[in-house]
Amino acid sequence: METVASRGAEVFAEQRKYIFDCVKPLYEEPVAIAEGSGCRVRDFDGREYLDAFAGILTTSLGHCHPEVVAAVQEQVARVGHLSTLYVNDRQVEAGRALAGIAPGDLNRTFFLNSGTEAIETALAAARLHTGRTEIVALRQAYHGRTSMAAAVTAHAAWRVLPSTVTGITHALSPYPYRAPFGDVGDEELVEIYARDLIEVIETTTNGQPAAFIAETIQGVGGYIVPPRGYFQRMAEIIRSYGGLFISDEVQAGFGRTGGKWFGIEHWGVVPDIMVMAKGIAGGMPAAATITTDEIAASWRGKTISTFGGNPVCMAAMVATLKVMRREDVRTRARVRGAQLRGALEGLAATFHWIGEVRGMGLMQALELVEDPVTKEPAPRLAGMLLNAARDEGLLIGLSGLNGHVIRLGPSLLISADEVDELAARLARACAAVEAAR
Repeated sequence: METVASRGAEVFAEQRKYIFDCVKPLYEEPVAIAEGSGCRVRDFDGREYLDAFAGILTTSLGHCHPEVVAAVQEQVARVGHLSTLYVNDRQVEAGRALAGIAPGDLNRTFFLNSGTEAIETALAAARLHTGRTEIVALRQAYHGRTSMAAAVTAHAAWRVLPSTVTGITHALSPYPYRAPFGDVGDEELVEIYARDLIEVIETTTNGQPAAFIAETIQGVGGYIVPPRGYFQRMAEIIRSYGGLFISDEVQAGFGRTGGKWFGIEHWGVVPDIMVMAKGIAGGMPAAATITTDEIAASWRGKTISTFGGNPVCMAAMVATLKVMRREDVRTRARVRGAQLRGALEGLAATFHWIGEVRGMGLMQALELVEDPVTKEPAPRLAGMLLNAARDEGLLIGLSGLNGHVIRLGPSLLISADEVDELAARLARACAAVEAAR
């Protein structure tokens, strides 16, 4: 009897014919999504999934939020494209809304299409303002896919070509779970990282860095949360050498970490430049680099972004921020994040191969290990759990230098019942891994 291929398999077969091979799905048996609403998506074969990864933390209000959809429909019928050569009222409105929630004096924005472009803009702005060129980033960092963004990225798998960008160096990642310094407290740990940053500046740069750039929580690194006091100390150090502090909020921004609009606010630090994307417009392609009037004024040469600040994307951003404020996503992420964290810690107490649970708000991770004492990374188990969760109708993420960290980042509007459902499905998936390992 002839086997009839599923519609999803047909779509993937067509992708393999027409799309670069490097554009690889997360799963060996790809999930081809046809539609979504809220925290639910449905594939082309009619199977429904609870989406706990939100398109890499991008569908911040869930899929197809009606107010965002309506804003896009209304705007695209009015004017769909202008470019930065013309004044765009939607761009101005979005900039005003962003300045209203950004910390300190960050009120001047350059809108772009992706986090990668926003990173490039931030680095260029820092170099132009300081008149310097050298940048200090962090190991385990991920900042994007262009030449400059890849140069400040520190994952071999994401640096597909040898870097031709000079003046980039990397300090130690603030990774307490894998810090090779023994059992030390946060204060001592911060000073170890501080001494390393100072040594990096004084030995691998000319001593006059333009900027230090860091994700407030390292996303691709596996939701690495720095110890308390880390960013206060790092900002103090880079500024003492005349450089700027750039905060990458692409994943941690817009209430994701709970209680604050941006991750860096948890540490009481106002960056000189801040970068954001992903959840900024509810799933539409938009990104932003925001800084002070003084730093923004340092860019005197010509520049343009054909699609940056696109009125349709800006309308989506304005609608997204309106919903975020009304629904108080900062509080929701804190409360629902605590609920999720409790469930994950329960799983860690049951399955010894969950080495650590970490994260903030609705940005939570499980680091999987072969042995909790040696902490040997367990990418095999992570792959098994990824697939077992899919079999339970749950979509989760995978990250970490060794592909051994499970990432969770659902819609900021996820309900208490949906968090319980997420936890139950994940628990069944963990039990399946335990039985098969």
